[in-house]
Amino acid sequence: MTTPTTVGSLPRARQGAEPQRLLTTLLGDYWFWRQEHIPSAALVRLLAEFDITEAGARAALRRVASRGLLTSSRTGRTTAYGLPPRAHDVIVAHMLRLLTFGAVTPAWDGRWTVVAFSVPENMRDARRALRDGLRLLHFGMLFDAVWVSPYDKTAEVIALVRRIGIRGVTVFRAEEIADDDLDGVLDRAFDVTALRKRYLRFIRTYREAAERVTRLDLSPGEALRLRTAVMTDWRVFPALDPDLPAELLPPDWPRDEARRLCVQIYDSLGELAERRFREILAEFAPELAGLAAHHTFAQASTLRSPRTPRHTAFDDAADRDRLSVMTGRDPADDMD
Repeated sequence: MTTPTTVGSLPRARQGAEPQRLLTTLLGDYWFWRQEHIPSAALVRLLAEFDITEAGARAALRRVASRGLLTSSRTGRTTAYGLPPRAHDVIVAHMLRLLTFGAVTPAWDGRWTVVAFSVPENMRDARRALRDGLRLLHFGMLFDAVWVSPYDKTAEVIALVRRIGIRGVTVFRAEEIADDDLDGVLDRAFDVTALRKRYLRFIRTYREAAERVTRLDLSPGEALRLRTAVMTDWRVFPALDPDLPAELLPPDWPRDEARRLCVQIYDSLGELAERRFREILAEFAPELAGLAAHHTFAQASTLRSPRTPRHTAFDDAADRDRLSVMTGRDPADDMD
């Protein structure tokens, strides 16, 4: 998480994944669905809005491209970056999840999906792939080889096991927990205490900024920085939060307040922030500036999930990115 953010003191990303996340947020916010590549100099200038040095920005570009989330092209001496071919379906599904996450708390039938497995020591890669796959399905680790989810994800787990090609995995549905005490399960498997603290930190970070947004007291540059910062911080929650049913959440769960602040800031500043994005892009590629466009939470209903899901290399890159949020592991460690 970035340090506490105000309009006058926005994230000053210097190393690690932060410049990379700001970069992918910017492209997702204003270059959604575009196939054209943006000159690297323009992207470096956009990141300079967040006090990221040229060296840091170019390193972020190379790193994101090496992870498969961007592809590069050259025209003469100019390098440009854009979304990989055939990434559209994945991006639509990701954006739909991002904009709708937290809007509704799922219903619960009172049953758990439990996965128990025994994978030999000499199959470490397969065991790691299984655990990573369960994390991506938002299972929580109750014990080393026992993982749980409050939703029926039997089919997804079976598909995961078959894709990995391992045996020794059992999946079953449980209707109740012994002695009906779920507190230990929730903290051990999902660490709801830590998640609650993260939501509260988000609220503290952006409450004052949201009040200033209501007064429209921002320049286009400030709007771009604040809008990008709030989405960069919000976008980690769909990866971290297992979206537990209301029956399992502690009283006064803070997600609704965090989402309200994010929606208020993000939707209110769309036009101003887009103007600044276009201004910067026009300095380097005037013919592209008019193609930039923003979207909002309010427009989520206009998005439709792909009818025919397909697994691509971009899916793998997106999964590695989500795992880096969930585990704190450098996504480069998972690359071939």
